[in-house]
Amino acid sequence: MRGRVLVARMDNVGDVLLSGPCVRAVAAGSDAVTMLAGPRGRAGAELLPGVDDVIEWCAPWIDPEPPELTDDAVDSLVKQVRDVRPDAALILTSFHQSPLPLALVLRMAGVPWIGAISEDYPGSLLDLRHRVNGDPPEAERALSLAEAAGFRLPDHDHRALAVRRPLPDTTELTGEDGYVVLHPGASVPARQLSAHRCRQAVRALADAGHRVVVTGHPGERELTAEVAADVALDLGGATDLTGLAGVLDRACAVVVPNSGPAHLAAAVGTPVVSLFAPVVPAARWAPYGVPTVVLGDQTAPCRDSRARECPVPGHPCLESITPGQIVAAVAELTEGGQRTRRTGGRS
Repeated sequence: MRGRVLVARMDNVGDVLLSGPCVRAVAAGSDAVTMLAGPRGRAGAELLPGVDDVIEWCAPWIDPEPPELTDDAVDSLVKQVRDVRPDAALILTSFHQSPLPLALVLRMAGVPWIGAISEDYPGSLLDLRHRVNGDPPEAERALSLAEAAGFRLPDHDHRALAVRRPLPDTTELTGEDGYVVLHPGASVPARQLSAHRCRQAVRALADAGHRVVVTGHPGERELTAEVAADVALDLGGATDLTGLAGVLDRACAVVVPNSGPAHLAAAVGTPVVSLFAPVVPAARWAPYGVPTVVLGDQTAPCRDSRARECPVPGHPCLESITPGQIVAAVAELTEGGQRTRRTGGRS
């Protein structure tokens, strides 16, 4: 299938980054790829190898703070899609999301062929109704849709996550390579270790001889300052997503909750200590394609609840993680030099 293909992934940066192998497969078998992303994921879409241009639109049935669905909003998306004239579209969704509302809008925009993973009867909204057996990692689930549509990754492709290179040189921010990054923030509180525990981890890592860099987006400056204290370098709010990729790229390991920066670390090939709350399955959402140590009680009562706020007093699934466990996990990942540089696809 040649021509221009639209690939949609409408939620967060991490979800968009996990679509990377799927996007590269589509890019290898098409003339151009337009990525349709939400405002929370656009920066990730712009980092993906194989993406030629990006359309941004907020899907009211997916965004956690959904806007009102209006005629004007739908008309705006229809116009943007018509302007790029895609020959086909693939709609990527998580298992709990439906592709059908977006498929309807894409049909209104005149897209002649649409494929998606769908358990629900799609009628004439989909030309390819793909189903996935088992519970594979999210990146493999998305790639399976591309393969079902006839797109294949080239034999030389590493099949892991990747970002466009070159990345910015962040030496002026961080100093020389080889530091450990601790990123304390997550998109929802249920996935986030407390600032107190993170601060303890920073101290323990420093005591073990590591130079520690604390990162966070601009809205997390208070958090990163508290976690870094007088021990670590505080880069809270100092970078955009591309700059953060550069910081993570030059780290020897990243300590991070289940969040976009965990998948960004995987995309640049840096080993990850994943502080993983089991509100979603680690088998599906843990960092993909890099050496990883998952910490956190994966059998906790909140398991598979998709809770945004921890339903268990004391947040035991994460707060039970000790600084010593984090130090040991970093040692496990760094002593063997388990670093994998990432390249990938059409830039």
